[in-house]
Amino acid sequence: MLLLGHLDTVWPLGTLKTMPCRLSDGRLFGPGTLDMKAGVAMALTALEMLVETGSLEREIVLLLNTDEEVGSPVSRPITERLAAECSAVYVMEPAQGLACKTARKGTGDWRIDIAGVSAHAGVDFEKGASALLELARVVETVSGWTDLKRGLTVSVGVAGGGSKTNVIPAAAWAEVDVRIARKADGPRIERKFAKLKASDKRCTLTVTGGINRPPMERLRGTVRLYQRARALASDLGFVLEEASTGGASDGNFTAALGIPTLDGLGAVGEGAHARHESIVVEHLAPRTALLAGLLAG
Repeated sequence: MLLLGHLDTVWPLGTLKTMPCRLSDGRLFGPGTLDMKAGVAMALTALEMLVETGSLEREIVLLLNTDEEVGSPVSRPITERLAAECSAVYVMEPAQGLACKTARKGTGDWRIDIAGVSAHAGVDFEKGASALLELARVVETVSGWTDLKRGLTVSVGVAGGGSKTNVIPAAAWAEVDVRIARKADGPRIERKFAKLKASDKRCTLTVTGGINRPPMERLRGTVRLYQRARALASDLGFVLEEASTGGASDGNFTAALGIPTLDGLGAVGEGAHARHESIVVEHLAPRTALLAGLLAG
């Protein structure tokens, strides 16, 4: 079995000076506490429990990478190679509320660069070709690919262009976030981006990017893992629900290989990637016991 997690956070060096770790009202606050330092501690503790009680009866691989928050560009092949040798993957990412995660959306990132023709906005207006105007058309086009019923979203998150108000802008750009709930939508949306063309023939359009993580779909193997986890949680005295999320993790990679993957087995809390990031301390022990039970079975 593979225990999967990451050691990196979104917080830059020096954050502890203004966001120190602290205990307050049953919560532990601090950068990375929820996403996902607590999950790492839970994994290590569960393994320690199994060793101490002589309950470790099968090989367990603990893989903690350092590049998950930037898309796992280096660790992905390592994760996939190890997962292919395992019968199950347990991901120590934070819980969704109190629930574990049986489905996640896949993610994609694109950048669109447009080159137009600069000109004086007052003297030679007709000689210019506005890259910003072309970008506006492109933003409308790609945003129209969103299909909420399919769980497909296309969001232009940041954009820019131009130089001076009295100059027809010769350059513009946009960065686009894409989320997919179905694996088949990955190639479809990639083809759509590849076919993008400028409406104004004087402008040129360059598109880079693609699908980064395939979706973690709710497949039978994952459902079986969840059902077992739910039964173990009941024996421990708490209810374990399941949930899906629009966020992605390294569990997306393992699930796409067909390996049964149960995600969100880490800490309960709130504020991942935010200043109020924290975990609820009282949930650490029962959820760690649950993990130990899953690994012992």
